[in-house]
Amino acid sequence: MNADNVKKLRDLLGSFATAVLITRTTEDSLHARPMELVKVDEAGTIWFLSADDSGKMHEIDHDTRAHLIFQKEHSLYVSIDGIASISRDRQRIDELWKEPFRVWFPGGKDDPNVSLIAVRPQFAEYWDSKGWKKVSYLFKAAEAYATGKTPGIIEGEEHGILT
Repeated sequence: MNADNVKKLRDLLGSFATAVLITRTTEDSLHARPMELVKVDEAGTIWFLSADDSGKMHEIDHDTRAHLIFQKEHSLYVSIDGIASISRDRQRIDELWKEPFRVWFPGGKDDPNVSLIAVRPQFAEYWDSKGWKKVSYLFKAAEAYATGKTPGIIEGEEHGILT
């Protein structure tokens, strides 16, 4: 992704606390689960904390393709295809650790089962109707309902693709 697209993606993801992480099982079916978003770094890599012995870690070892879905009420959606990797870097874990994670890891950041998942986006698509865009969309929707025509969406503002 170019720098402008990384910035746009980081701006969009700034309002999210969770995502649905989808990986492929060893049987090649899809497996989805909610994950707490730890950080989106300057390069646009999306970080999650995970137990090293969890199924998702085995799935990522098997197939690094991952998909993330973010939804904020009915106003912002982001869908990301990316490449997942596992990090056991203790310095990085220490840097990204937040005390509320102790709920899942009673041993704290030094728990040997604490690992990180990094998802490097390859393709992202968003639908954004928050703030004034939502008001604008409501008017467009009302007009569409009255006229029988679908509402137009402003590409790059209300919808966009980031590669």
